[in-house]
Amino acid sequence: MNQQSKRNLTNKIISLAGIMVFVFFIAIYVSVCSNYLKGNRTRRKLFGATYMTMNNEFYKVVNNQIRMQVEKNGDEMITLDPALDQKKQNEQIKQLVKRKVDAIFLNSVDWKEVESGLKAAKKAKIPVIVIDSQVYRNDLVTMTIVSDNYKAGVLCAKEMMKQKDHANIVLLTHNAARSAVDRINGFTDTIKKNKNYKILASADTQGQIERALPKVDKIIEKYKNIDVVMGLNDPAAMGALAALDSKGAREGVLVYGIDGSPEGKKLIKEGMMTGTAAQSPKQMADTAINAAYKILQGKKVEKKKVISVQMITKKNVEQTDISRWQ
Repeated sequence: MNQQSKRNLTNKIISLAGIMVFVFFIAIYVSVCSNYLKGNRTRRKLFGATYMTMNNEFYKVVNNQIRMQVEKNGDEMITLDPALDQKKQNEQIKQLVKRKVDAIFLNSVDWKEVESGLKAAKKAKIPVIVIDSQVYRNDLVTMTIVSDNYKAGVLCAKEMMKQKDHANIVLLTHNAARSAVDRINGFTDTIKKNKNYKILASADTQGQIERALPKVDKIIEKYKNIDVVMGLNDPAAMGALAALDSKGAREGVLVYGIDGSPEGKKLIKEGMMTGTAAQSPKQMADTAINAAYKILQGKKVEKKKVISVQMITKKNVEQTDISRWQ
């Protein structure tokens, strides 16, 4: 082989070696990228949420707090609004099951009628974390996070009893929500042994301003001796205030709510609303999302978490941040 042929062979060998090295590194790059993307797909979670209504600032705060943590972790969240329709909410839960979400955050419209939706999630082995109001079939959910709703009612009753030694009382309820039932029970159980306190009337308002207003309006037309209105939440109490104002009947009437919303605290400061037992939607949300990630990591969480409440009146409202939830 002459000198020229040797050089040509050497160049071919070098070129072939270069191509092989290039292909080798390309293969490594593709493998690394593939594993990275696969790992990302594995780590990326999809959460679902459905609350009884988004026409309530409380649930907006809960949802936004959860969503913030979810997106901070690079995960996704779907939020659905059944607008106080349990049949629609059951369909939404089943829709989330079909989307193969990793976990569901739930605040049920009806604490008993939500069962078919819960069964669908249970069958698909999707953990359900209940927020704010427990469900009837506790065995169908992984965790329940609620305020001390019964105590909230007790606090309102005790505060009222300090203000009045006798009273004709109107109750604004939401019978399909266990949280609301517990609140009203806490109130009525506290006053039931004292004959000076009489339940004049009761109306199911579903915790909505626009439903409370006309119902309280009718109660005012029927009864002229209302001393106290006990609302299951701040929106119901606000609806009552609007009705009392429209009838010129607000003077001397004590109006209580449960939430501790910025709007409620502002009304307390202005001397319109008497008091509210404050919840902490942010603490609920943080507890819920932290529990969800633990569950997905195979860790155990407590079956039920009860978050304390605080009574707010004109005496201590200035000590709170009026512009924010507790």
